[in-house]
Amino acid sequence: MSPEFLITSLIVVASPGTGVLLTLAAGLSQGARASAVTAFGCALGIVPHMAAAVLGLAALLHTSAVAFQGLKILGVLYLLYMAWATLKEQGALGVQAETARLPAGRMILRAVLVNVLNPKLSIFFLAFLPQFVSDADPQPLARMLELSGVFMALTFAIFVVYGLFAAAVRDQVVSRPRVMAWMRRSFAAAFAALGAKLALAER
Repeated sequence: MSPEFLITSLIVVASPGTGVLLTLAAGLSQGARASAVTAFGCALGIVPHMAAAVLGLAALLHTSAVAFQGLKILGVLYLLYMAWATLKEQGALGVQAETARLPAGRMILRAVLVNVLNPKLSIFFLAFLPQFVSDADPQPLARMLELSGVFMALTFAIFVVYGLFAAAVRDQVVSRPRVMAWMRRSFAAAFAALGAKLALAER
């Protein structure tokens, strides 16, 4: 495993994006367990993109304007829905009582959708992983799966750290309605901004 791969992966994973935002929101609204479950869902959402890169489907997204635009539109609509639901206290920052927490399956599904509906992630895998697979490697497929697994593990670990930090300050945030309202608006604006960024993304 090359240091270049690990460093690049750490930078990519730690950079704020939809997965980080969703994990932070889960930690703030529902605590450490919810943030860990969300982090797991975000890591799980990488699997389809990894499979697309391995099977060559990511190349189709890269070359087909229709396929790319279709998936991009779905991703934009979902991020805008997340922004709306957050403002309405039903989404990422809907604070749940101890007896009314979101089911783990629902949190995982939400996190998976955030990553699956991002065509740039498939293209990232298409451009990123092959750089670290040598032409002389006797098992390039196994190597790509290994690198993908490491990337997923780093995603989970770093997102859990983000989530635990958010959970640690949860009481200070949730106990202040004005701070919570400001956070809700900020997260909704961030989801909307990420949706706009994806809408403007080119292949």
